[in-house]
Amino acid sequence: MTTTLEVHGTCDSRFAKVKDAFARNFDDHDEVGASVAVMIDGEQVVDLWAGHADAARTQLWQRDTIANTFSSSKGIVATCIARLIGEEKLDVDKPVAAYWPEFAQAGKENISVRLLLSHRAGLPAVSDVLPMGSIFDWTTVTDALAKQKPWWEPGTKHGYHAVTFGYLAGELIRRVVGRSVGTYFREEIAEPLGIDFHIGLLEEHDPRVADIIPPPVSATAGDNALGEALLDPTSMTFKAFLLSPDMMMPNLMNTRQWRAAEIPAANGHGNARALARLYAALARGGELDGVRVATSEAIERVSREEASGDDAVVLVMPMRVGLGFQLSIADWQLGPNPRSFGHGGFGGSIGFADPDARIGFGYLMNKMTFSAGRVDPRWQKLAAALYESL
Repeated sequence: MTTTLEVHGTCDSRFAKVKDAFARNFDDHDEVGASVAVMIDGEQVVDLWAGHADAARTQLWQRDTIANTFSSSKGIVATCIARLIGEEKLDVDKPVAAYWPEFAQAGKENISVRLLLSHRAGLPAVSDVLPMGSIFDWTTVTDALAKQKPWWEPGTKHGYHAVTFGYLAGELIRRVVGRSVGTYFREEIAEPLGIDFHIGLLEEHDPRVADIIPPPVSATAGDNALGEALLDPTSMTFKAFLLSPDMMMPNLMNTRQWRAAEIPAANGHGNARALARLYAALARGGELDGVRVATSEAIERVSREEASGDDAVVLVMPMRVGLGFQLSIADWQLGPNPRSFGHGGFGGSIGFADPDARIGFGYLMNKMTFSAGRVDPRWQKLAAALYESL
């Protein structure tokens, strides 16, 4: 089947393959609405959007449409961390408790910032599922994490801190600068750089937010260890993804309560252009259009491998991580260059930087997919077309 899809935006003729791949996604993968953007050495070469912002396909996706990016938000948090490292306000080899004294409970007094940011602290979940509404109460979650005993001896394993990473890193940022991660990012990075990305979305932006279309529940119940763990309420994996019962609501991400909260690992809102612009700055050593996001030394530090291999939480998906950023691995390659780094989000979104090619890449959609194989074929095809065009 072919469609009469109209793709909007701009695309340098050199990257026509990217535009073609973007259009094909709507046929091949039943894409509903999406945006893709690419910057190379600070120049915008791709900025495209198409489709619809709602499941009924009655509202067109516009240039300024934004959507929930899920874990692609973690790259935003990691960028804030890089900025603080470069400003020498945060030392990754100091104990977390040096900045957040209450964190020292339950034998965590020696856990370093480095271990916390590289998913090695053993705090992917809270042992007892928190009461309804807890994910919207910052203090409830951070107090619970401060009291939590590590699930494994810190430093001996790495396991994806799917939701807790945002609260842990966010509280660290709050203790250092006295501002929430959403406020800090907005004031120090988003506004100076001119990017449309938000952690804690004001109600005035609701009319331009695309509704997220979640995958069917059956899609997450595969015949593998991850699918089985996600169906077991007693498992660490289940608790890592579902801190409180709210997170079992399939339409939660389309509520005002979700959009307004600061859940930094999961509820950032933006578009592909915002992701590409942020990562374009990181790919150029931290500076874009006269705005310095972070020092080049700090970016190199946070994008350096800290852990790799089998993941204790996600089980079937090996990970390779830096300090908050995901790094290329055999079955999840951010292009062909080994120094690329970024972060993907549940359902398909992604942003990454390639310092070797000086590329900033962003892809965002509203129809979520779930694949135990980890790689979403939609962004993978876009990235492949991009590198074929260089």
